[in-house]
Amino acid sequence: MGQPKQTSSVTPLRAMSRAVSFAAFGGLLLSQTAALAQSASQPATTANSRSTVFQDNSTTNNAAAAVDDGTDDAVTPAVNGATANADDAQRPAIPDAQAGDDITGSILDEDIRRLNTREAPIDEALPRRRAAESASTAETPGIPIGTFVLRPTVTQSINTETTKDGNTRQRRAFLETDAAATLTSNWGRHQLSVTSEGAWQRNISGEGEEQPSFKVNGDLRLDLSDETVAHLTAGYNFYREDTDDPDAIANAAQQSDVQEFTAGASVQRDFGILRGTTALALSRSIYSDATLSNGTTVTLSDRDQTTGTLRGRVGYELSPALIPFIEATVGRTLYDETRDSAGYERSGHSYGAKAGVEVDLGEKLKGEVGVGYEMADFEDSRLSSIDTATLDASLLWSPIRGTDVNFDLQTSIQPSTTAGESGYVSHALTTTVTHQLRDNLVGTMIGGVIWRDYPTDSTINDELVYTAATGLTWNINRYLDLTSTLGYELTTRKDGDDSQQFRAGVGLKLKR
Repeated sequence: MGQPKQTSSVTPLRAMSRAVSFAAFGGLLLSQTAALAQSASQPATTANSRSTVFQDNSTTNNAAAAVDDGTDDAVTPAVNGATANADDAQRPAIPDAQAGDDITGSILDEDIRRLNTREAPIDEALPRRRAAESASTAETPGIPIGTFVLRPTVTQSINTETTKDGNTRQRRAFLETDAAATLTSNWGRHQLSVTSEGAWQRNISGEGEEQPSFKVNGDLRLDLSDETVAHLTAGYNFYREDTDDPDAIANAAQQSDVQEFTAGASVQRDFGILRGTTALALSRSIYSDATLSNGTTVTLSDRDQTTGTLRGRVGYELSPALIPFIEATVGRTLYDETRDSAGYERSGHSYGAKAGVEVDLGEKLKGEVGVGYEMADFEDSRLSSIDTATLDASLLWSPIRGTDVNFDLQTSIQPSTTAGESGYVSHALTTTVTHQLRDNLVGTMIGGVIWRDYPTDSTINDELVYTAATGLTWNINRYLDLTSTLGYELTTRKDGDDSQQFRAGVGLKLKR
């Protein structure tokens, strides 16, 4: 008999262990290759995905090591994403910024691998810069007075003026002090604002009439509810009648001083898309005596009058920026004296109606435009009624930043105090352009024309008044400005001599 074949139980186990080790090693290589391929196809790999790959690799390595050592214990799989190794369980996930040393391809941004990368818009590339507050637009802090803020200004200027009326020419140099102030409340509800301004002149050489003036206006806004707002207004205005005024006294050394008192109330309420406004306005005019060149005076108390006007408006809100409206007015004028010095009864009634549209496009354009009809009649049958079509507009337009254009067109009936004359229709157009030349330099240009249209049966011919002015304001600092003005006015008449006025001045303006 041949000797039996010897077998060993160790050799098969070692062979199996080596086979399993080779298989695990191959699986490890395949898993690493798959992870790298997945990283190349997905540029934005998260830290959690990379952590999972490391956990799988750690599990595989542990399994291979256990088999290679001949250990028969089963490998416990990871539960809820935790690794079997206790050290790996407490190892923090590798952040994106630090994982590039080991798996650079998994954190590459998509734009890095593109040849035609996207160009970022300017708004994204640079942060928005807040417009710097310039000296010309900066508001003074004002003076706190309880719950109000007072902002006063005083301007002292030296001026020269030349007036030519026919063959008569006058020149004068004068000092002018202009004062203005605004008083505004800072209440949580309602608001009271008071504005005032005045001018005082003193001739230092030459001849010419001084033109003092002063006015103050107050407006109390009452916020009654979300849909209802009321306004209570009052004012006072003092001025000296201009020599070129149609009612001025000819050859007077000093024209009449006029005092005007005003008061009013209005209520505005929104009814959904409808907006209604009712307003009542009262005015009182008082005229002082005029002084002639020979020293005598002319009494003008027969021109004292009181006028009341009731106005109603209804608007339809197509949008917050566009509101068409219709408006009607009725007025009554009463003179203190039933008959003036020439024996005419000047009291009368006035009526008016118009349709238009309110526009509010924010800083670019706001205001209103309206067309209509107006009429005034008088109690004296010898005075003919005056009627006219009206075109009114008040618009504020800002074509570019730093430039404002104010356009104002008004049509009104002006009663006359000349014997036998009812009055005339005034068509006034004024345009003001303000431009910020530099951060602290502002230029202003004003142009206007007034057409005094007398009735066809009037003995007075029409007049045209042209005005043009320009000025510069240099903001030295928030509290001090240097101002300069240059102006010209021309009045043309079909009958009679034309009149001209030229004025220039420079001054300092103190603000607080």
